[in-house]
Amino acid sequence: MTNTKKIAVIPGDGIGKEVVAEGLKVLGALREHRGLDVEVVEFDLGADRFLADGTTFPEEVRNTIRDECAAVLLGAMGDPRVPRNEHAKEIIFGLRFGFDLYCNIRPVVCLHDRLMPLKGRTAQDCNFVVFRENTEGIYVGMGGQFKRGTPDEVAINEDLNTRKGVERIVRAAFEYAVAHGRRRVHVVDKSNAMQAAHELWRRCFFEVAAEYPGIESAHQYVDAFCFNMIRDPSQFDVVVTSNLFGDIVTDLGASLQGGLGMAASANVRPDGVGMFEPVHGSAPDIAGQGKANPLATVLTIGMMATHLGVAGIEDELTGIIRDAVEAGECTADVGGSRSTSEVGDFVVSRIRSRG
Repeated sequence: MTNTKKIAVIPGDGIGKEVVAEGLKVLGALREHRGLDVEVVEFDLGADRFLADGTTFPEEVRNTIRDECAAVLLGAMGDPRVPRNEHAKEIIFGLRFGFDLYCNIRPVVCLHDRLMPLKGRTAQDCNFVVFRENTEGIYVGMGGQFKRGTPDEVAINEDLNTRKGVERIVRAAFEYAVAHGRRRVHVVDKSNAMQAAHELWRRCFFEVAAEYPGIESAHQYVDAFCFNMIRDPSQFDVVVTSNLFGDIVTDLGASLQGGLGMAASANVRPDGVGMFEPVHGSAPDIAGQGKANPLATVLTIGMMATHLGVAGIEDELTGIIRDAVEAGECTADVGGSRSTSEVGDFVVSRIRSRG
């Protein structure tokens, strides 16, 4: 009887293909030298496939992932050849909404002082985690347009929030704080302006917080949070927020990490498949030039290993990435001169040398 876990891989578009290729090299090294018992199943999905035959996210692929796979590694999606990036929406939302991956986890961690852009701050001042609600809010697509293209045009999008959806992401944030020795959880909303939807967030947050007396609970409006995150990121441990605000503040947070090329993410729920993706875009302007930073993909693989129940790999990969930045074995966006594949080779060499 085997315990091998299948990993679905969707390389994506643009630089997504390049960084995922390096991720697969790292997975291969982890299988060989760390005994990571996984099998990779790659799916030909993305802009090229969509332009060839109109395929986005077929039902048979969905079923295979649901029934056979423990995780998905997803590369960046998006291609200017596809109007409105229809293929990307179908694939990304098909995974997030289709598998109810309500918990988007984004570590905002600076791994080297050289990457810290704030004067008078060091890497140690930036080490918090954002829990973004991933299946509700403005992204559900409720709304529409009336009298489009006329002077009387009306455009509406609804911000959908349910008690169930808010409570489960809030509880996930507190459970993470307890499990990882974090001292404080912040809720970030705009309840002073969005008085119905975000009053629910604030009320639910403090009701759940009462069940965790050992964890400090705090509230900030999203505009104040953005101000304070840049002024003093050290005050934050765990942050929980809505879908839209989570999307915005985590990209702002990436500026404290060295850019989106250092930003990893997990999209999970307590049971079932999890989806893992580096959060940068497909960057078609640099695709194929070896300039893409694969370190976010390596960090993402570390998160995936933890999700699969394999201890130690995430910490090891994080340490290797610190070494890569320190030694300049990284791409130009984080101060190095190496190509995408050379960075992947460095990570693999360190895995082998430690094993």
